[in-house]
Formats: sequence, structure tokens, C-alpha cells
Amino acid sequence: MITLQNVTKRYGSFVAVNDVSLEIPSGGIFAFLGVNGAGKTTTIRMMTGILRPSSGSIFLGGYNLLTEPLKAKAITGYIPDRPNLYPKLTGREFLYFICDIYRIPAKQAERRIDEVLEEYTLVEWQDELVESYSHGMKQRLATCAALVHDPKVLIVDEPMVGLDPHGARNLKEAFKRYARQGITIFLSTHSLNVAEELADNLAIIQRGSILTTGTLDDIRALTGKQDEGLEHMFLELTATEQAH
Repeated sequence: MITLQNVTKRYGSFVAVNDVSLEIPSGGIFAFLGVNGAGKTTTIRMMTGILRPSSGSIFLGGYNLLTEPLKAKAITGYIPDRPNLYPKLTGREFLYFICDIYRIPAKQAERRIDEVLEEYTLVEWQDELVESYSHGMKQRLATCAALVHDPKVLIVDEPMVGLDPHGARNLKEAFKRYARQGITIFLSTHSLNVAEELADNLAIIQRGSILTTGTLDDIRALTGKQDEGLEHMFLELTATEQAH
């Protein structure tokens, strides 16, 4: 469902992402892990079409993001870590705007807006201006916007930022449910406990290159730490690379 083939991003002589290749199947949660500056955000920006790779190819649902960008983006939802919303729209107006971008018919848009507002407990705030929303509410509205067109691919950058414990738990349960429904979730996070709880597969990126990819058991086999949690293994792997 998500394929990255030898993706590289250069800024002059600096290589932010170096020859990254990933193959992510449909209907699961894939965690993308790395320290600050490792290349996670640059990779996500290329996957969402914000940045263009210096070389390599990205496919979403079989569509080449470079040659078929509208088809690739039509099946993709994106939840950024810092949602940039329109403060002078109400929550419902903002979702109408998103539906219009995706050319969702009016009756279907009404139904989907009702569903996502209910799911993310924003019904009583739907007619209030976005500028009056708390950060957590804005994050939930951004999640609604990413889901309102029923995407097949969901790209998520630090989803738990600003959420209270109840909101974080509800979002994790929602991600599990979406994966069971066949949505492919690409999850970038610093929260290793979230990745350990949710991910079917994961990759660790360091200095723009993939250190390792696989299941949690695969990472345990690589490190020889059969009884360790992800945090311990992640710190060991990235510390070893930092020392080189």
C-alpha cells in the first residue's frame, strides 16, 4: 500500500534522507522512529507531497506520487503534529471546506462530518470558531479532517501531542480499529511506548538512513535482547550509531 523506492532528499551537500526504501502492506500500523533530526519529518513531507524527493519514487495505493499526485492524495489522510487550521471558520465549516477539496458529494459530506464529529467528541463545538479551540481540540479536528474522505492511507506525525490521557487512549483505540478496517497507518512518533503498543511493523531511521525494519521480535533478534522493551533497544541501536 505504501512503497518508498530509494528515496533521497538533498539540500546542497547535506543529505537529509539517504536512499530510503520501505514496503508497507495494507491494513496495519507501521511505526517510523528516530531521534530529532534523523529524517522522519522530511520523509513524511515527501510522502504527503509537500517536498519533492531529489531522487527515488513514492507510491501510495499503487499511485506514483510524482506522476499521479491527485490520485495518490485522494486516498491519503494526513495528521500533522502542529495542525494549521483556519481560525475564522467554525469546526463544521472547516470540515465542509475539506470535503469540497476532496469533491465529496453534499449528502455524503453531511453524513461523514456528523460521523467524525461524533467520534471525536466535537459535536457541541462544531459551530464555534476554530480560534476558540484548545490545542487538543484542534488536534482532534485535524484528525477529523484527515478521515472525513475515508482514506486508504493515513500518515500521522506525533499524534499524541496535546492530547489528555483520555484523548490519547481513544485515539490509539481508533488507530487499531482503522487498521482492522484495512486502512494503512504510517505513524511517526517519539513515544516509544505508543509504537510498542500499536505497531505491527516498524523502522528506525538515523542520520537519514534506515537502521533496521521489521517486527518487534525482529528487532529483539537483531539486538539479542529477547526480554527487552522497545525503548531499551531503540536507545542501544541509536547510541551505537551516534558513536560512529
